Amino acid sequence: MPPRPLPLVSVVIGVYNCARYLGQAIESVLGQTYPQVELIVVDDGSDDGSGEVARGYLPSLRVVYQPRAGMGAARNRGVEIAQGGFLAFLDADDVFRPDKLERQMGAFDRDPELEVVFGHVKEFLSPDLDESVAKRLRRPAERIPGHFAAAMLIRRAAFDHVGLFATTLKVGVGLDWFARATEQGLKSLMLDGIVMERRLHLNNTGLRERDARLQYVQVVKAALDRRRKRNPPA
Repeated sequence: MPPRPLPLVSVVIGVYNCARYLGQAIESVLGQTYPQVELIVVDDGSDDGSGEVARGYLPSLRVVYQPRAGMGAARNRGVEIAQGGFLAFLDADDVFRPDKLERQMGAFDRDPELEVVFGHVKEFLSPDLDESVAKRLRRPAERIPGHFAAAMLIRRAAFDHVGLFATTLKVGVGLDWFARATEQGLKSLMLDGIVMERRLHLNNTGLRERDARLQYVQVVKAALDRRRKRNPPA
């Protein structure tokens, strides 16, 4: 009997003005040890050449352009055209470890009831930073549990059950989605090992969108309101 074909994993990279780092992100996906990968890059209205960087890797990936609509909309556009039964996400300034998808798909093989698999994350200061700039950033974490999009692999059916990413938020997009995912009670697993590396630099979304940080509070409040609605006081 011939071996069962491996499931297709669709990886979505949304990018806005991140030409400097996008190539490294793309190469970390194309270099995965898991062989069945579809990579989709959504250019969210960049004007710094990010689209040209992505198209330089054709035909190994798909590139889609949309007018600037935000991180949530870019990820949703990628999900819309993804063909895989599993979904992964990567920010344009971060990188996957080479065996990320292989290790996470292995977890799904061992437990077919799993709906989402996470892994740990290592942070690093971007090596192109000037020393004086690097001192302004916090110390990178060596190993933290990755309860966010770039550290997870999720079944497409489970993602659809939770719903799309919010498109009205500048920050807290992942926090909002994971709050809703937690409310759905998805069966999940956190792998012990590091599966991706998160770059710290001055253009991280949390720093770039400082004026929108109040939205983090709004996301948390919305989650609490939903919890109270489900479990009203006696």
